Amino acid sequence: MTTQQFVPPSAVALAASFLPDHWQADVEKNLLPGENVLSSVEVDLDAKLRFTKSILVVTNRRLIGRAPGEAAWREWTYRPGLQLKHHDHAGVGHLELIDEQGRLAAWRFTLGQNLQAIRVLDAFREQLDSSVTGRQVEKAEQNVCPSCKAPLEPDQEECPICTKVLYTPPSTWTLFRLWRFATPYRGQLGLGFFLMVASTAAHMIPPYLTMPLMDNVLIPFQNGQPVDQGLVWLYMSGLFGSAVLAWLLGWAKTYVLALVSERMGADLRSATYEHLMKLSLEFFGGKRTGDLMSRIGSGSDRICVFLSLHLLDFASDVLMIIMTGVILCSINPLLAVVTLVPLPFIAWMIHIVRDRLRTGFEKIDRVWGEVTNVLADTIPGIRVVKAFAQEKREATRFREANRHNLAVNDKLNRVWSLFSPTVSFLTELGLLVVWVFGIWQVSKGDITVGVLTLFITYSSRFYGRLDSMSRIVSVTQKSASAAKRIFDILDHVSSVPEPANPVKLDKIEGRIDLREVGFRYGNRAVNRGITLNIKAGEFVGLVGHSGSGKSTLVNLICRFYDVSEGAILLDGVDIRSFAVSDYRRNIGLVLQEPFLFFGTIAENIAYGKPGASRADIIASARAAHAHEFILRLPQGYDSMVGERGQGLSGGERQRISIARALLIDPRILIMDEATSSVDSETEKEIQKALDNLVQGRTTIAIAHRLSTLHRANRLIVLDRGVVVEEGSHDQLMAREGAYFRLYEAQARNVDADMDDGDQGN
Repeated sequence: MTTQQFVPPSAVALAASFLPDHWQADVEKNLLPGENVLSSVEVDLDAKLRFTKSILVVTNRRLIGRAPGEAAWREWTYRPGLQLKHHDHAGVGHLELIDEQGRLAAWRFTLGQNLQAIRVLDAFREQLDSSVTGRQVEKAEQNVCPSCKAPLEPDQEECPICTKVLYTPPSTWTLFRLWRFATPYRGQLGLGFFLMVASTAAHMIPPYLTMPLMDNVLIPFQNGQPVDQGLVWLYMSGLFGSAVLAWLLGWAKTYVLALVSERMGADLRSATYEHLMKLSLEFFGGKRTGDLMSRIGSGSDRICVFLSLHLLDFASDVLMIIMTGVILCSINPLLAVVTLVPLPFIAWMIHIVRDRLRTGFEKIDRVWGEVTNVLADTIPGIRVVKAFAQEKREATRFREANRHNLAVNDKLNRVWSLFSPTVSFLTELGLLVVWVFGIWQVSKGDITVGVLTLFITYSSRFYGRLDSMSRIVSVTQKSASAAKRIFDILDHVSSVPEPANPVKLDKIEGRIDLREVGFRYGNRAVNRGITLNIKAGEFVGLVGHSGSGKSTLVNLICRFYDVSEGAILLDGVDIRSFAVSDYRRNIGLVLQEPFLFFGTIAENIAYGKPGASRADIIASARAAHAHEFILRLPQGYDSMVGERGQGLSGGERQRISIARALLIDPRILIMDEATSSVDSETEKEIQKALDNLVQGRTTIAIAHRLSTLHRANRLIVLDRGVVVEEGSHDQLMAREGAYFRLYEAQARNVDADMDDGDQGN
């Protein structure tokens, strides 16, 4: 019998505050008389990790919820053995409900919901304990994380959100995950495996022919008997034919499997890069460029070499050892057992050394990423390095990173340098044992000299392949480390997921509504409770001090990040309901620091519309007031732009970026301080281009200079992540509030600059 815990009205009101408004009516329909909501979490991913909404609710009697994509509600009453487990991996949170029979239900969500999920877990455990034991839980002052306020267990010292496990050692089993890239090439792999078996079998023929050659030809000849020429030619032909056959089969095997491995490597690189392009800006904010380049470049190359060369050699070695063991046992089982004596010792050594090598090579990869990071920082920023005369400093940084890389390699080489010679010593010792035991058996007349010769030949190959197999341990762990770092990217789920059933986006008006929008970056609340209604075709200016949340709000509208609270609607539809690419095609973005790619002027203007005609490109450039300076370049529109636009002035780069935005003809225009980093004359040219750009479009502009927003229909003033004022320039100046103080402060700075200029003159 379960006891119902009494919840005071004040506690009920507090718990209801965790229930999103749009779920309240639906949840209340499913509540029993006297049942109260204690906590809830809105989960936003389905089983295929697509964006869709469902909810999980903890009450004082049971756990109720809806599975993602389903309309029916499910319930689970509190009982012994019921458990709710929580974990997160690669940007996705998980809640699993299990009992003695197995998993009952599972919910997945983006990490924006992680804090509320932990609160649900805490409420569930409390209520389960109360219902099962029959004792009312006296809720003492709960231990919470001082940073994110997440509930902690009584004996828990570290917050599960703030102190995540950032590193898990690579496993050799990670290499088996590469099978998904091998699936399209099953036929070629089957052919390669057949050729490998045939090639290995062909290599087994020559040693087997040495036994009759010794016993039937050479030893009788040494004892004075005439040589049988027919037998000699037969054995020689067999040796020559098997050598030619082994060569042909080996060539075909290597060629076929090398082709497959190269294609697998290419597919792996493409899949990783394509997945990287789908990830949100949040992922890139925590990663270094050099590290990502190292993973996709050298990491995939290492895997490709492993698949095309080392794995092939390893498989051949295994087949050779198996075939050798079978042949030796069929001829003389006792001598075969003696031949295999060192094998357990070598296997034991491989097992001991493998773990050290695996973790060591993963560390080497991370340290090499540090070296690449220095290059990725300094080469694009070489002008800043030289401008501040920091060449020696950057050289020192690279030298330190290189020294760290050398130290890590030296540490690992100490282990490897002992392992490899020890294996070689054991193989030589094995051959010595075969010689001693074989000579003793020949002296007793148990075997012939030909049999001993065959055993020695096969044993030499056997131990040679065993030595080769031991050396592949190093390569395997390097490849496992590289595979783990690549799959860390492939496993990461974007915090801006695609909807399960995207709403078709055809022609849009451009009306944008923000409803109680909030956003948290990590544990810090950046925007809170922002409600705005931007009409189609309206020009809205965002103003405020640095750090007030202007750029973050623009990023949310562009859906570079998803809101933590509330919703953003386009023409009355939640933007999370649209396919990300379809939605962003309707947005033109002009940034403070325009980014141009290496290529021609025309290619940069047509970046958002690659199939644009030259006439459309020129028309966009004219509207952006860029046509004149482009014609002054040596090759006009075919002039090459250096990396990141080097060779062009800031104003020229900005006008090209405006032309790029004009060409796609967006319904929504976002300008993030587009004129703040240029001089007054250039600003006038850019402003003329912007005047052409904003016509007939919903425009949201952030401006450092308030005077540049003279054409705005409305100004929105933000302070510490919230809207404090909105209205026209005249209305806000009349109020003498936050905007008035901001405008006056900026005017005083301009006057001070002018006075300084007069004094200088």
